[in-house]
Amino acid sequence: MTELRTGAGVGPLQFGMSPAEVADALLVSGPRERVGGPYEQEDFPDGVKAFYDAGRLACVALDAVTGPQVFLSGFPLAGSDPEQGHQFLLDHAAEHGNCVLYTPDESVSLTELGILLRSRRVGEAHLTRPLFVKEEWLDSQHFRDHLPLEDASG
Repeated sequence: MTELRTGAGVGPLQFGMSPAEVADALLVSGPRERVGGPYEQEDFPDGVKAFYDAGRLACVALDAVTGPQVFLSGFPLAGSDPEQGHQFLLDHAAEHGNCVLYTPDESVSLTELGILLRSRRVGEAHLTRPLFVKEEWLDSQHFRDHLPLEDASG
């Protein structure tokens, strides 16, 4: 289980960390793979993907199956049914006054918390894949429309 730190990061990862600091925080010597594309992306063991903006951590994506689990008010954000996940976020937003944002790929985000919940096909099932995003990326139309997509990152 990993701790969500609203707007600051997730688990040991804090937005603004350098790639070396991310590897140190994950207790590994470095990423398993560096991926090209519109973002500087590093894939780490155990289903953690780090995305950088100008060399600083801006987004953390957790794999729907192998990533660490993060809970929001007791709800598991990784590996859940996407319809239940989206409804949970909508209910949470209504209860706590969070702003809800839909991205072009129909993912749901709670912007103040920096959570974006995506759906990923795993075999015959669809499971939730959470992204934890720095506030500036969710506040910006450009970044919202170009957040890392599952198809683009594997």
